[in-house]
Amino acid sequence: MGKTKGNLAVGQSGGPTVVINSSLCGVIQEAISHDEVGEIYGMFRGIDGFLKEQFVDLRRQSPEVVEGLRHTPSAALGTARKRVEAKDQELILKILKARNIRYIAYIGGNDSADTSWKLHQLATQAGYELHVIAVPKTVDNDLCVTDHCPGYPSAARFVAMAVRDTGRDTEAMGPASPVKLVEVMGRNAGWLTAAAALARQEEGDAPHLVYVPERPVSIEQLVADVERCYKEREHVVVAISEGAQESAGKDLGEEYASKEIDAFGHRMKGGVSDFVATLLAGRLGLKVRIDKPNYLQRSLMACVSEVDLDEAYRVGREAVRQAVAGRLEGMVTLVREPGQPYHCAVGIASLEGIANQEKKLPANFMNAAGNWPTQAFLDYARPFVGALEPKYVRLAKYFV
Repeated sequence: MGKTKGNLAVGQSGGPTVVINSSLCGVIQEAISHDEVGEIYGMFRGIDGFLKEQFVDLRRQSPEVVEGLRHTPSAALGTARKRVEAKDQELILKILKARNIRYIAYIGGNDSADTSWKLHQLATQAGYELHVIAVPKTVDNDLCVTDHCPGYPSAARFVAMAVRDTGRDTEAMGPASPVKLVEVMGRNAGWLTAAAALARQEEGDAPHLVYVPERPVSIEQLVADVERCYKEREHVVVAISEGAQESAGKDLGEEYASKEIDAFGHRMKGGVSDFVATLLAGRLGLKVRIDKPNYLQRSLMACVSEVDLDEAYRVGREAVRQAVAGRLEGMVTLVREPGQPYHCAVGIASLEGIANQEKKLPANFMNAAGNWPTQAFLDYARPFVGALEPKYVRLAKYFV
């Protein structure tokens, strides 16, 4: 029995990253190389565009444009945050059959893995042969099974570079404006916030404190930590996750948090730095400034990790290879190979163990006090984030 022939649909979902289009490029270029793949449909704004039958003809794009996707940030097809519901199933099947779509590559994070799993289940129950492969993408780095997620290395690089540079700014201001809070993305997982520690090139460099959701911090400890650091060097830079917690299940500064809920039932985070700034100013009498990079964390191509660009491209290509080879469902994974130099191979895992799951920062990636990443985390992240160049210097304090 020969391989299935049919059309392929590809979509992008969730928050865009600087490398999500590199994955799209990989999907398109690999699909073109297989005779089994007919038309290549780009879902305009993810599954929402699929339901509206808004498809971009990707075969008609010039080779130069397709290749250019590898170095173009954001989601070229547009993105969406829509949950597939029972009422959508009949229409989905109708569109699949009418357009003879036999292959789907869906690029996204946790919620996109859920969508991919539901599409697989729907097709299976209807007896319709459909090959659904999820392509991992998320700056949160919280997809299970895979070593890390495309998009995370570049966002982590941005955070490290931003904290390194704003640290020098804060150091220069000294007692006049001594405390800087950098609020980093991360609803429930602290992977991205922990990456701030990569900014430090020598002892005393920013950041001085790092707080992640997995390690709750009491108000008393937070104030004491900042006071101690200020007394040591007359300035303090704190990297704090937007999902930082005061205790298990209680967000730090809940009264400042957004009440907005997304389509998947997730409460939007944000506001923790406002709470902490007010707290520190009141308790310590210090001037506090806040940096909220927000979407810059995931969208600045100037801070891209070259490793990230390459891995994102490879997982896109692998998704098509797996689908054409007969795999009915799964998510492409990155598998770190032992030894040096650093390299990740591509693998595949079932969506059943990935959809609706979150990979948290391991306990051994934070110190006992819960305010600084360990060497184990630095060794994990540094190879794919890359070195921060050039190395900065300081004037020797030769006062006369």
